[in-house]
Amino acid sequence: MSATDLLVRRLRGTVLPAVATPMDGRGVVDFAALRGYAAHIAGQPVGGVAVWAHTGRGLYLSEEDRGRVLAVWRSAVDGPIVAGVGVPRSVRAGRPRDAVDATVAMAVRAAEGGADAVMVYPSALLAGDEDAAVALHEEAAAASGLPVLGFFLHGEAGGYPYPPRLVGRLLGLPSAAGLKLATLDRAMACQDAIRAAQPTGKLVVTGEDRMFGPSLMWGADSALVGIAAARVPLTTAVLDAWSAGDHTAFVRASARLDAFAEVTFLDPIEGYVQRMLWAAVWEGAVPEAAAHDPYGPDLPDAERRAVVDCLERLAKEPDTPR
Repeated sequence: MSATDLLVRRLRGTVLPAVATPMDGRGVVDFAALRGYAAHIAGQPVGGVAVWAHTGRGLYLSEEDRGRVLAVWRSAVDGPIVAGVGVPRSVRAGRPRDAVDATVAMAVRAAEGGADAVMVYPSALLAGDEDAAVALHEEAAAASGLPVLGFFLHGEAGGYPYPPRLVGRLLGLPSAAGLKLATLDRAMACQDAIRAAQPTGKLVVTGEDRMFGPSLMWGADSALVGIAAARVPLTTAVLDAWSAGDHTAFVRASARLDAFAEVTFLDPIEGYVQRMLWAAVWEGAVPEAAAHDPYGPDLPDAERRAVVDCLERLAKEPDTPR
């Protein structure tokens, strides 16, 4: 069995949190806090973790910090680690070739640090050029020796839509383990991509924090989501209930997760990283001093109160219907 086939088998039906990166008020990574957070997440019902993803501000970190972050997670987590790879903010990619080279170099670093797969950020410089997008994934896989996940990322986070034909071509690559979807609120685009991915037999990975339950109903079979950066059981309960065919439990779990998503994934959408860090503080996974996102917008205190009020309300409800 190839490494790609093995990864598909291990990840199908599981949740991978797109983990946050604890930082202080100056934007310096707090590695002591990170080690505690990693131990906390590792003790949750996860299939692995995703590092260097949007939630973890992977493209903003220095190369040294990215390596140290990956090392912490590698020592904490037994399951697969998927590393997001793309164009770091420290690199000014003015040409498509520059974007490809930076992404491939990051994939190589991920392999050297012990990652099990890479999730390839789409580069807007390649939008409309399907051959170039396919070649990017081929180069990242060849240089790193790792399976790849395609990443259909919404434009608000720097991505661009993958048409169904491109989805099929990407998942036709021997190195492709699956497709991660993060269309934000574009139901038709999400459905079309899932329909294109399903015949390939590869992973259909939902990253649809605001359409999590529906994306499973449309055909997603695993998850890699920022909403699981805190309160992991809220997310896993939905996927587990759907996989088990327990529709009563699924509807209830999905409603609970939706309530949390409504107060964390909303405009301004880039604020979700800070909101998830607030949630991590509430559950004791991250200390207050390390719960800063220097790359997102300033948010009013009322938004933090909404997050905390939601979590306290959910905590008072029984985990299963009486």
